[in-house]
Parts: sequence; structure tokens; C-alpha cells
Amino acid sequence: MTRGTHLRNSMLAAGAIAVLGTTVAWAQASHWAFRPIRRLAANSPRSGADGWIDRLLDERIRRGGLTPTPAADARTLLRRLFLDLTGLPPTAERVDTFVREFGAGGPAGERAYLAQVDELLASPHFGEKWARHWLDLCHYADTDGYLTDQARPHAWRYRHWLVEAINRDLPFDQFTLQQLAGDLLPDVAGETSADRIDRRIATGFLRQTLSNREGGADLEEFRVEQVVDRTQLLGTVWLGLTVGCARCHDHKYDPISQKEFFALYAIFDNADEVNLDAPLPEYPEPTQAQRREVERERATILRPVAEELERLQADWERRMLDAARIPGRDHLWDREWEVLGLVWGGGQGEGQLEGCRIVELGRARRSPEQHARLQDYFLKSAAGRYPQEFKRLGLAEIRTRLERLSAGLPRPPRAATVVSSPIPRQTRLHRRGDFRSPGEVVSPGLPAALLTGPSPIGGGAPARLDLARWLVSDASPTTARVTVNRVWQELFGVGLVSTPDNFGRRGELPSHPELLDELAARFRARITQRAGGMDWSMKRLIREIVRTRAYRRSSQATPALRARDPENRLVARQAPLRLSAEAVRDSALLASGLLNAKIGGPSVYPPQPPGVSEEAYGNKWKASEGADRYRRGLYTYVQRLSPFAQNVTFDAPAGARACSRRERSNTPLQALTLLNDPVFVDCAVALGNQAQIAASDGDLGGVARLFRQALARKPEPAEVRLLTGLLQRERSRPGGSATSAWTSAAAVVLNLHEFITRD
Repeated sequence: MTRGTHLRNSMLAAGAIAVLGTTVAWAQASHWAFRPIRRLAANSPRSGADGWIDRLLDERIRRGGLTPTPAADARTLLRRLFLDLTGLPPTAERVDTFVREFGAGGPAGERAYLAQVDELLASPHFGEKWARHWLDLCHYADTDGYLTDQARPHAWRYRHWLVEAINRDLPFDQFTLQQLAGDLLPDVAGETSADRIDRRIATGFLRQTLSNREGGADLEEFRVEQVVDRTQLLGTVWLGLTVGCARCHDHKYDPISQKEFFALYAIFDNADEVNLDAPLPEYPEPTQAQRREVERERATILRPVAEELERLQADWERRMLDAARIPGRDHLWDREWEVLGLVWGGGQGEGQLEGCRIVELGRARRSPEQHARLQDYFLKSAAGRYPQEFKRLGLAEIRTRLERLSAGLPRPPRAATVVSSPIPRQTRLHRRGDFRSPGEVVSPGLPAALLTGPSPIGGGAPARLDLARWLVSDASPTTARVTVNRVWQELFGVGLVSTPDNFGRRGELPSHPELLDELAARFRARITQRAGGMDWSMKRLIREIVRTRAYRRSSQATPALRARDPENRLVARQAPLRLSAEAVRDSALLASGLLNAKIGGPSVYPPQPPGVSEEAYGNKWKASEGADRYRRGLYTYVQRLSPFAQNVTFDAPAGARACSRRERSNTPLQALTLLNDPVFVDCAVALGNQAQIAASDGDLGGVARLFRQALARKPEPAEVRLLTGLLQRERSRPGGSATSAWTSAAAVVLNLHEFITRD
């Protein structure tokens, strides 16, 4: 069957589901992605512990009448490994050693290659490189988004957790459980309080949605948008389906009804946003004695007005609840309720509606911390509603004393997470996707087409935890397939399914369905089971792929390959890939010797042209000083409304929606950025200075140093002629100097296609 025939049949099948109400069993059988994962037969000559990936690929290449490209040379291969596994290029010294050891060939060369792979998998930079892809998926950012785009100063705690989890190879099933339901997982014997906090930081995955704090924003409208976003993230990241297409009506192509979309929505509808104290060793933490002293002093300050303050705040809360339940009756109190939801924790990345939920919770059910925080908000914000009482009781002065008291207490860093709402919401279907038009009540659940038995939701555990456990069970047909496909995409440029976020009927068919299923099956299989089990280990999965002949092939396509397989769907060659925005920057910093390789920590502000950030509402960009100026691109502050200019130029996503595959463009602006951006100018100056020192006996030594530092190779004669000619022209022009000449030469080398490409 041709692909066009398949697509036509898929469209007819989708229409049949909608019009004729075809059974779920038929829908499952009709599409490959909804079927259970199938392994190769145990006695198949194509299976086995070693070489099975190459056997499957080579079989298709032979059937296509093609010949794969030969292996890449040692230098290219090592550079490919370094960039794919750590996001950083190798130094010239590492290249020299590898060429010597790998070039021996035979078993010794293979041992050298696998030893290099294992070393890179164990590198702390591995987590930095592979965290970047996951941050794209969850659209991580350091700001809220929308018009005011307020800061989230603690957002980096989730990124920090992510890098560490990937580095320690947290099994993907636990990786999933902790991010979707870390707050709901039961305590484990022997774990520490830090372990429990770590799990809750992981659930910060669900806090990467946008928050609208603009005056006049409807609180419920944008809460709904956050839940919709989380539902769509589930579809993109684990299901590989465009579930968001069913928000307003039944999905036009996949067997997902609108009711099933809201069943998924209901799983996240009762997750409330909160922040928690998440101590770190390098930050001071208040002692218990300090906490008790502050509590005593607070009680002393409030004692003279405690009774009247409690009565006043109770009246305020009653009026606020009335406004929430019966909007439109009193516009002043409607506004008070709205402001509470808009400004609570603003600029601190706190749960936007946490204040509203505390009011709804009622005094008897609040924790002491919740009581104190709401009381502080009341003292700060309610004077306009009770001006005479505030003046008579001196509450403005009391508020000032409490703020001074709080400021003297060390505050541990915070982290964003979620909790199950103590006040459950009833989820209703939204007619035509409009939250203002509620339909029937919907319970948490999964699309029937993905189920092979009874729904796992509603078995006694919270729905979010049931969902997470099902996703990483053998009953889920998509999670392992979608995950291994994204890894393949990162290592070959395109996945076995070229539409990584759409395994539905409008997505592309797998180029190698047996390979995809066998990889998925091995990825989730226990190590003690059949040969090849990886027990959800990302590092084992990556190691299995990069040891193949296919991964090691040259990217130099023959005319026959270009003509008969232009998109390289048979994987008869490797693919040359333009480096990501972060890797372009990191490579230049490393080559010039400026890179600050510190792991983790808060986001930094590299220099960028003036006015870029200020174009957005109320935003400022104060460039970091010292070594922070040269941190890896992973740690650059992600500002949703006015993103870092260099990242935009090199196709980094803006952080408004999930990105499962970055575009790779080639524009004049990229070349101009490499020549003129402040960071790349700094890199050119630093690298040029090194070359100038090496050129003490002549230009040839300096040119050789440029190529060795940036490309880990010797320059070709033609390259030497071009660069020495450039040096002579630069030195002889009016105002020219040796320093400016070598800076220009360094800028040229850092601008080469070879430098910004992983071959």
C-alpha cells in the first residue's frame, strides 16, 4: 500500500468513526500506534544481543537497491559523539588521542570507541545536553508569559532537578511518575526529607504553563488554559497525539472524542499550583530557634489588635467569597477577588490562585503558614476597603513591623510544584471549547482507543498517579514508542516517525516499524528479562544506538542516495545537522577558552543588543558580570515575551508551547550574529589573542592555532592562503593592527559552516 493510499484510507476511517460510531476494537486494529508493542520473534535471525539494529536497517537498504555510506573518519566521529552526548565539541588533545587509539582498528579500536561513549554518558555535561530537549517539550521559561511577563525567580529549580535526574539516569518510568505525580507518590523506606522535596520539585513539570497577571484577566479563563496546556503536554510528550484537536469537537482524524479530551483534562483539573520551601546547602536556612522567635515576636506585635483584626479579616473573606460565588453583584468586591488572583506571589513565581484557594479553604482548614500569608496579604491590600478601621487600629504600622520581622529571617529557596486540591472541582465538558458554556459532568479517564482492558483511572489512587502508572506500564501503547523515537531523532536528525508529536492518522508512518517496536520493547523491558532489556534506562538506550554502524556512517551522500532516498528515510547515511542555538554559543565559548562550565544554579543574562528585552512590557535585561557572562546556553534566562535574541536567530523555541522538534534554518542574520553579537565578539578576541601569541614566528603558527582550537584539525593550503591574505589586508588598512587582524581571522573561523555543524 502506498503512503497516499494509507492517508486516504485513514481519512475514510476517521469519517467512519465519527459518522457510523465504529467500535473501539476496530479503531484499535485500524492504526498501528494504538496496537500493543510487538517484539521480534526470539528465534529470528534479525534479533539477538548485538547488531540487531544494523540488521534491520541493512535489510531495508538492500531491498531499496542502495549501498550505505562508509564509516566516518575518526575525527568526525568523535566530534559527532561529543556534540550529540554532551552538546560540546572535543578538544584537539582528545581528538588526537582518539584518532590514535581508534585508528588501530579491530577489537582495540572498538574498545576505544565504546570507552569513549561510556565516558561521555558519565559526563555531568550529558545531563545538560539532554535536559535541553526536555525543556523544549515542557516549554520551560523563567517568566509568566502574556503581557506583564513577570519573573519566576525559582523556576530554575526544576531545570536543576532535570539535569541531575538525567545525569544519574533516573529510569524513565520513575522520571515520568515524579514529574506527573511526584506529590502523590507514597514515601519510601529509607528516603530523606530531601528526597521527598526532590520528588515534588520534579512535579514542577506541570508548572511550566503560562500565567496571566494582566489587570482585567478572567481568573477562571486562564486557569482553564493552564489545564488545557497540561492536557496537551500529556498528548505531545507521552501519547504522541494531537489531543488538543478534540477540545472543541471530536477529533477529525483520530478516535478521540471531545468527552475523552475532557476526561484527560479532568485528571489535571484538581491540581492546584503552590510553591514550597526547597532548601539547598549553599543557602542559609533558618533554625528552629529562629523560627520560634519570629513566631513569638509576631504574636506579640499582633496581640493588641488580634481580636478586632480577626473580625475584620473574617468580614473581608466573607465578602470575597460572595463575590466569587455571585459575580456582578458588587463590582468593587468583584475587583478585590480578581486582584487577589492576579497579584498573589506576582514576580515571585508563586501559585497564582493560591491566595484564592486559601480563602475558599476556610480558617479551620488552613495551616499556620497559610494563615500568616493570607493575613499578611490582608494587611497589605485591604486598607482601601476598611480605611477607618485600619487607621484606628494602626494596621499600617503593624504591617511595616511584620515586614521588618520577616525580612530578618533567612528564607530558603522556593520551588514550584502542585498539590491535589483540598476543594475538589467538578469537571464539565466545555461546549465548543468555551469554559463559559459548561456541558455534562466528566470523570477522569483515558481515550478508549488506547486501552486494552478496563481503564486504570479510578482504582483508588488519585487520577494523576493512576495516569502516570499506566503510561509506563506494558498496557500503554505509546509512551515507549514516542520516547525512543525522540532519542532517535536527536541522534539522526529525524525520527523513525518523522512527526514526533503526532503518531495519529495524520502523522507519518514509521520508516522502520519493526525497529521502532523492538527498540520500544527493549527500552521498557527489565534487564533480567529477554536479552536487550534496558529497564527504562535512557543511557542504555542511547548507548545501544550510538554503537551501531548506522550511527557511525559518513554524512557524505552519494548521488544515488540523494536521488533515490533524498530524505534519508532508509538511514543509509548520517545527517549533517546545524548546531542548536545553545550549542553554537557553547562551542564558541569552549574554543576561545571563555566557557564557564559550572553545572546548575539560577539563570544568567548574557549580553545582548540594547533594547531587545525592553521592547516588551516592563522588562529589563541587565547583563551578568564576570564568569556568569560565559555560562552554557542552557542557563540563559528564558523570557517568554522577548526571548534572548541569539536564541531566536538560531531557531530556539520561545517557550509558549511544547516543541518536539526544532526547526533548522540557514539565514544571513545567523552569519551576522556570529560576527557581531557581543558574546561572539568576545570569543573572537580571546581566540585571536591565542593565535597572535602562537604567531610569534609567523602567521602560519597563528592560523594553525585557530584551526586546532576551533576545529581540532590542520588547515588546508587554500585555507592558509585565504586567512594569511586576510591578515595582511587587515594589518595594512588605516587603523589596522595585529590584534584586530587576528580577531577578524578568528571571527571567520568561528563563522565557518564546519564549526556550527555536527557532521
